[in-house]
Amino acid sequence: MGRRPVTVRLARWSAEHPWRAIALWAVFVAVCFVGGNAAGLNEATNSDQAIGEAGRASLIVDAGDFADPAVDNVLITSTGGALDQAAAKAAADDAAARLRTVAGVAGVGQPVTARDGSALLLPITMSGDPETASERVQPLRDATAAVQAAHPELRVEQVGGPSIGQALDDTLGKDFKRAELLSLPVTLAILIIAFGALIAASVPVLLALSSVAAAMGLSTLASHLVPATDTTAPVILLIGMAVGVDYSLFYIRREREERAKGRSGLDAVEIAAETSGHAVVVSGFAVIISMAGLLLAGDVVFSSLAIGSILVVAVAVTGSLTVLPALLARLGRWVDRPRVPLLWRLTAPRTGRHGEPRAPRLWPAVLRPALRAPVATLVISVGLLLALAAPALGMKLKFPGMEDLPRTTPAMQAYDRLTAAFPSAGTNHVVAVRAPADQADRVHAALTDLSARAAGDPLFAPAEADGPKIEVSADRRVTVLDVPTPYASRDDRSVQSLEKLRGDLVPAELRGIPGIEYAVGGGVADSEDYAQHVRDKLPLVMGFVLVLTFLVMAFTFRSVVIAASSIALNLLSAGAAYGLLVLVFQGEWAQGLLGFTSMGAIVSWLPLFLFVVLFGLSMDYHVFVVSRIREGVRSGLANRDAVSYGITSSAGVVTSAAIVMVGVFSIFATLSTIDMKQLGIGLAAAILLDATIIRGVVLPALMTMLGDANWWAPRFLRPTPAPAPTDPPAPTPELLPIP
Repeated sequence: MGRRPVTVRLARWSAEHPWRAIALWAVFVAVCFVGGNAAGLNEATNSDQAIGEAGRASLIVDAGDFADPAVDNVLITSTGGALDQAAAKAAADDAAARLRTVAGVAGVGQPVTARDGSALLLPITMSGDPETASERVQPLRDATAAVQAAHPELRVEQVGGPSIGQALDDTLGKDFKRAELLSLPVTLAILIIAFGALIAASVPVLLALSSVAAAMGLSTLASHLVPATDTTAPVILLIGMAVGVDYSLFYIRREREERAKGRSGLDAVEIAAETSGHAVVVSGFAVIISMAGLLLAGDVVFSSLAIGSILVVAVAVTGSLTVLPALLARLGRWVDRPRVPLLWRLTAPRTGRHGEPRAPRLWPAVLRPALRAPVATLVISVGLLLALAAPALGMKLKFPGMEDLPRTTPAMQAYDRLTAAFPSAGTNHVVAVRAPADQADRVHAALTDLSARAAGDPLFAPAEADGPKIEVSADRRVTVLDVPTPYASRDDRSVQSLEKLRGDLVPAELRGIPGIEYAVGGGVADSEDYAQHVRDKLPLVMGFVLVLTFLVMAFTFRSVVIAASSIALNLLSAGAAYGLLVLVFQGEWAQGLLGFTSMGAIVSWLPLFLFVVLFGLSMDYHVFVVSRIREGVRSGLANRDAVSYGITSSAGVVTSAAIVMVGVFSIFATLSTIDMKQLGIGLAAAILLDATIIRGVVLPALMTMLGDANWWAPRFLRPTPAPAPTDPPAPTPELLPIP
């Protein structure tokens, strides 16, 4: 006997010293969580998130240090019928008097009446850093609420950037708490159905929650190296609950299966560590490799998501190899208590006459076409998945805008009333220029000419009566021009106007000025540049993930064919998920069903992130299933029989794991923001397709068709002869019901 694998040695030590292992895990989680909270979260700033030319424009504007305070508003409208102007003026005066006494208010402007007389708007200038205005807006909202109470015949609301920012933060916070609260009972209910016993169902949830808590603390510490974004915490919860439960599920199902054969508790834990534990390590490593690919994007959003995901996967793998064997050893047969009577009869491990696990009745019927006619089955199933993937060719990428925020909050309802009463005229492009101070007059003249040329083009708005809006910094080094267009930010003509500015108008006016640096930014530019950034980085990230995953799979299974087929199947799964995402979210047919308003596009950051997550998580099932197939081959089964054994013996755990993932991901589809909805639907649909059509139809058809070629490898990669497994599967008719 050679040196035992590290997974077995870890499991044996934990099983022999359960209280020590459990205590060490509890201390580890507590130290991570408390240490992270003590260190505090370092959030990404605007400069951290600067991408492309729009990002350069933002940095140039920031360098000008313009006095650009945060502005909020009090909107006064009627609760029904025409607005009483005298009552509205009295309410505005009351609001102005109250707000002038509020800390953080630098000034209150004069009320502005809407052209149609339907509203009165009172502007409020806030003091302090505009970036943190949303954190300091609550006293203003309290004062406005007092005005509302004093004037119940009117509708008096706080509306503006800071108010909407606070409302969005509150909404995201409530969404996150709801996701936490829902994911726990949903996951527990699925696991109770899968195990038929309460303790067995609770152990994976406990491990997943502790892994999430530890990873949250570690990611907070890591944010001081890579700044965190708003999406980091939800993604840690999403990935942590999915992989934490899956890894425990694989391990516990194998341990129960071995105990059902008559193994002692320690032997059952060791065999589970050698088989499922090894699969967990390979799966976890594949997920970590996929997530690490995001670091190549050179983007703080993707980097923070990568760090959070890598940490939670690494913690979940560590827990499944250490504290999980300790819990199983300490619980022994109590892990199957208390039993849920009907569910226990359906889910308890069953063995045949020779102690081998009995195959479920459903999966042999599902497998029959793939085993009897693998070529036809492969062609039909792959054709259907390619048809589902086809809409992805028309994918459009955009940033969510103000119009995509949930309308369930009073702040957004007030915003809609504000835009109805004071409609905006399209959107602005921002031309930011940095040049030596002695060139300021020349820059100003060039920007004035630029504004005049743009005003004569139908892609831009006509000239303003008071001239172009040009700001010059105090040191005369930075000059900023707003160039308005009459079109909404999503209108194709807004994009055309941006392209004309960048490609023609701006270079023509500014190119000859010595020492000049310029960039065109704004909302349209932000969206277009980020979408292009994703398109540019996607091939690099995909190449990194594909190459490293191929190497890991080839080394793990000692077969380049298995590695290549793994890559192909995962690409097929990801493509189908992309196509489904486009079908659901770029059209309008699913709006009422899923509770969203179509933005006609996919959120810019989603395809890149979705690819690495799907590629990593799909490996969970693939590694587990192919490992069982390889067990069959090594025990002497023919290829066709080994495929049947591998699929049928792993079907229960793969199905249960997929249902858990789909359940957790579907919760995110119920959240308020469009990006979380798209992420939840995309992941849930992809995992469902992967665990059913890919693993139940395409994989067995492909491996049956390839036969012994599945295990071909160059000489240097071929494994050295090894002793047979401890308990090879017996090729009995009961196990392999192949016609």
